[in-house]
Amino acid sequence: MSFKSFFRELWEIKDGLTIKPKRGGEGRNWRSRTRSHIAPDEVPPQPEAIQQGQWANLPPELLLDIIRRVEESETSWPARTAVLFCASVCKSWRNITKEVVKTPEQCGRLTFPISLKQPGPRDSPIQCYVRRHRATSTYRLYSGLVPSENESDKLLLAAKRVRRATGTDFVISLVADDFSWTHSTYVGKLRSNFFGTKFTMYDTQPPVLPVVQQNNQSTRSFHAKQVSPRMSACNYTTGAISYELNVLRTRGPRRMHCAMHSIPVSCIQQGGNAPTPMSFTACVDDQCSPLPASKGKEPETEASSTCIQGAQVQDLGESLVLKNKAPRWHEQLRCWCLNFRGRVTVASVKNFQLVVDVDPALNVSVEEQEKIILQFGKIGKDIFTMDYRYPLSTFQAFAICLSSFDTKPACE
Repeated sequence: MSFKSFFRELWEIKDGLTIKPKRGGEGRNWRSRTRSHIAPDEVPPQPEAIQQGQWANLPPELLLDIIRRVEESETSWPARTAVLFCASVCKSWRNITKEVVKTPEQCGRLTFPISLKQPGPRDSPIQCYVRRHRATSTYRLYSGLVPSENESDKLLLAAKRVRRATGTDFVISLVADDFSWTHSTYVGKLRSNFFGTKFTMYDTQPPVLPVVQQNNQSTRSFHAKQVSPRMSACNYTTGAISYELNVLRTRGPRRMHCAMHSIPVSCIQQGGNAPTPMSFTACVDDQCSPLPASKGKEPETEASSTCIQGAQVQDLGESLVLKNKAPRWHEQLRCWCLNFRGRVTVASVKNFQLVVDVDPALNVSVEEQEKIILQFGKIGKDIFTMDYRYPLSTFQAFAICLSSFDTKPACE
């Protein structure tokens, strides 16, 4: 070893013993350099190798059998909360629980929040009820036939009516105390025109199939810090509801049509399937980009409301259209009547049943055309029942029912 090399190593050892580290980034870099000379005897464990707990070490076959038994035994709320507890133990339990739990179309039960955006069962409808709170202008959707005595029913969705100068908004959320569209609990909204005859359904969940996005749609400005990273800042137009005018009141009860832009009419044909999302969107739309910030102001972001109408649903095919079932006039009771099979007990202008409205050339069976997709009716003061089935989801059915609560002086 040369004298110059020996002197350099000696000088480095001296610096490591006497010189104190500086503040800031230089001190941290200095400590990392001096400690790098000492190699540990054992390699530190990687994050993947860290155990999740004693319950994570169960054999997969045993764990699968346990969760499957729990899922089959707890079929209604609040007992079905045990299935959610299984998914909350650890990552391995959550993955197996997601494999065991089927969609509402397959099992007829609602379990996870994403189930509210999935189509209902084909054979028997899912039965729910809506409770209206006039003081707060809120509407809460619960799972169950009728309200229970102890009020322990499962809350599915909640909506709040917000009046605007040009119409009304029904903001829909997963919780009953937060209706801010900047939070992850916001799932969509329903907007009406000034007369309450036309409604537009907005959904934060984009369609399952890709569609062409337009940049010339309505926009909304908001601060970038207010947007939750787990929600989509865009509102996708997934449906339109219209009520026929009845100014002279000569046409009887309300007449409504629902165009579901995110559901193709082919889903009710033989072998057809409705789009089924398997998870919520986890990011803001790519088109949302920050604008140049001015002095003293935070940068704002524009989230374009992607609309799926007309030519934009070419990948989905022709949209599914629903119409209300025509009631019959009862001579003895002197009123319009529908057979709600005991689920509706109070006469109201809000009561309705929806069936599919298809072209005869589409070769849809008569049984499918007469099948009631959604029915809504009153059973008490501020209490209504809502029964829906495939191909509608809980969110779509609830949004359609909310349209009946808006004032319609030109349709009654």
